[in-house]
Formats: sequence, structure tokens, C-alpha cells
Amino acid sequence: MSGEELRLPRSRAVNERLHAAVPGGAHTYAKGDDQYPQDLAPVIDHGRGARVWDVDGNEYLEYGSGLRSVSLGHAHPRVLEAVRRELDRGSNFVRPSVVEAEAAERFLATVPTAEMVKFAKNGSDATTAAVRLARAVTGRRRVALCADHPFFSVDDWFIGTTPMPAGIPPETTDLTVTFPYGDLAAVEALFDRYPDEIACLILEPATQTEPPPGYLQGLRDLAHRHGSVLVFDEMITGFRWSEAGAQGLYGVTPDLSTFGKALGNGFAVSALAGRRELMEWGGLRHDGDRVFLLSTTHGAETHALAAAMAVQTTYVEEGVTARLHALGERLAAGVRDAAAAMGVAGHVVVRGRASNLVFATLDARGRPSQEYRTLFLRSLLTGGVLAPSFVVSGALEEADVDRTVDVVGQACAVYRKALDAGDPTPWLGGRPVRPVFRRKV
Repeated sequence: MSGEELRLPRSRAVNERLHAAVPGGAHTYAKGDDQYPQDLAPVIDHGRGARVWDVDGNEYLEYGSGLRSVSLGHAHPRVLEAVRRELDRGSNFVRPSVVEAEAAERFLATVPTAEMVKFAKNGSDATTAAVRLARAVTGRRRVALCADHPFFSVDDWFIGTTPMPAGIPPETTDLTVTFPYGDLAAVEALFDRYPDEIACLILEPATQTEPPPGYLQGLRDLAHRHGSVLVFDEMITGFRWSEAGAQGLYGVTPDLSTFGKALGNGFAVSALAGRRELMEWGGLRHDGDRVFLLSTTHGAETHALAAAMAVQTTYVEEGVTARLHALGERLAAGVRDAAAAMGVAGHVVVRGRASNLVFATLDARGRPSQEYRTLFLRSLLTGGVLAPSFVVSGALEEADVDRTVDVVGQACAVYRKALDAGDPTPWLGGRPVRPVFRRKV
């Protein structure tokens, strides 16, 4: 499709309905229409594999599917077969289902660095449970999180540190301190500043850059030396880095770790996993005070746990992680070549591990630009590519990647025109896209 052909009247109408009934027009801020060019925020009708269709009938190749959760592709047959089998047997009971034991055993076999696991429905519940458990075990109040990582939880201990802290008591936020990624000396300084106060260090083990040599092990050593708990947020790295997560790839075992996103291929399931001696604090087989770890009515719905087991089986048997890396490497190389061919290699920049690529849009002075992001997204959308990131799914084919690179080339040609003109405004089509975390509407 061309820019002249892309029309979204039905999507615009549904977006209006969403804003009338749902604060922000979406149930996840990152899916909001403010994240897309004006009047080009498609509302999805259905998806299959690496493609989605909007309510206007337009077809797109999709990247970052389900905010990185749909890593096998939409409506994956092995996952759906497992889900349908459990739906016919009932999904939620007054006592645990045998599926809960099977899913836990399967998870621990896939992530052998963990000794116990408890399932929930979303990542925030799991990460907050990890923080609560660390505070209970250590008797400390402060949480130290990595300031370079964008999101950990919807709960107060994290949201209070963002530009959207309204409604969160400052005394809660004061208990959260931050450290930069890759700097062991900065973490040591935090422990010196708050001696015997920090319950845990929580971070993603890796994001757009690889951990410096010895960094993750150094964090583990520092945490244990100071009586703190090391927590890896593996919501994104889980399965995309390796079947056993980043901890399996880098060979550093945290005390606790949290998984989600790819775990259910779009079905709602997350996990808190970790060392038995810590996890048992949330159980019944100890002599201490009870810890309210995780207790969710829907956390062990059988169809979601069946989805998780099917995902893990598919990853292991079909080598999905390796496929994600291969597809991502092809895409990254193609995008870089396309940007270079149009003279914008210093402005359209691909970053991250091949299985988890993002792109940066930089202005003429090399600064991140929402205006140029808008221009770039608009060109991608009109070319039939829905890509808030370049995070691949296993459902993509090499031909899909090559088609995406062609569309990126067209977008880079427009980008070059805007740079030469010194103003991207004529190519925006309206207001620029906005950051998710911002103080004002």
C-alpha cells in the first residue's frame, strides 16, 4: 500500500469508542494511539503468524507482537491445540489442578537454575512479589533498581520513580534507589550509602547492550556480600536470549527471577522463580512468620499453563531462539544497509540483541527525535509494516524480512528528504508521537 492508499476510518472510529470507555484508549499505555502518527493508529481485527489485519482490512507485517509476548506468532497451532484441550476440561477449580504440577516441573526443567516457581498472570505481580519476598527475607526496606531499564512494575515501588508518580506517596518512592547499568562501583557506593538497608538489586540482566565481562557475577557477589537479594527481571530476556533465559546464557544464577511475555505466546501467564530457601518463605514448610508471596485467583488457569508448556516444548524442539537470532541478524543487516544507501546511517540506528531489536530515530544533530520517529513510523505503516520496534517473531519468513527492509529503504528516502529540508514537519501528518512516560498529557 502507498501513503495515498492507507485510510483508517474504521480504526479512527473505534479509537474514539475506546477513549470514551477506556482511560487512555488502551489497556496498556504502550499500545495507546499517542504512540502512533496521527490518524494512523490501526485497531486490530485479527492476526495469524507474523501478520495482522486491522478493522479497515489493511494487512501488516507485525513486529514486537503483543509487546514482545507473541514470539512464536499469532494463533500458533501447537499452543492453540494445548489450550483447546484444557478448555474442554475446565480452567479453574477450588483446588490445584495436576496441570499446575506439570507446568511447574516443565518450567524448572527448562530453567534449571531455578529450584521453585510460582505462576501469576502478569509481570508486575511477579516482580512485586520478588521485591516483597526480598524485603521479608532481609528485613530491609529499600529496593535498588537499574535506572537504565524502562519498566519493572505497575506497583508503587517502581511507578513512583517515573515521570508519572501522581497518586503515589513520596515516602514510598523514597524507599527506591537506582543505579546505572554496567557500573559495579556505583552499586558498591549505594551499599555504602545505605548500609544494611537495601533488600534487593533488581535489573534486566541485559537489554540493548551486552553485560560487561564479569558484571553480572560481580552484582551477585556484591549483593551477597552485603546481605542483599539479586533479582533478574527476565520478562524480555526469558526465552529470547536462551530457553533458560539470560541466566542460562551468561551462567550467572540470581536468587530470584521473573518471567513472562514469551512464556505464554500471548496467553496471560508469568512466573516468579528462584532458590528454594527463599521461595519457601512464601510456603508452608518452614517455622517462621508466613509471607504473603503470590495468591491469584486466575494465576493457575489450566489453559494458560498449558500454553506455557507448549511454548517451552516448541522452543526446545524447534530451536526457536536460534531462529529468532537468525531472523534478527538478517533484519538488522538489511536495515543498516538500507539506511546507509540513503545516507541516514547515523540517524536510523538499529540496536540490541538480534532477537530483541529496537530502532532509534535521531535528528540532524544526532539527538533522539519524536518527530523523526513519527516520520519513520508513518512511512513503515503506509508500506504495510507495523513496527514500534524490530523485535522479530518466529513466524516471520526470510521473504518477510526482505520485504520489511524494502519498506525501510523507502522510509529512509523520506527521512533523507526531511533532513535535507531541515524540518520533518511536512512529513508528520499531524502531531508527533509521544513517550509513554511523561508528566503532562
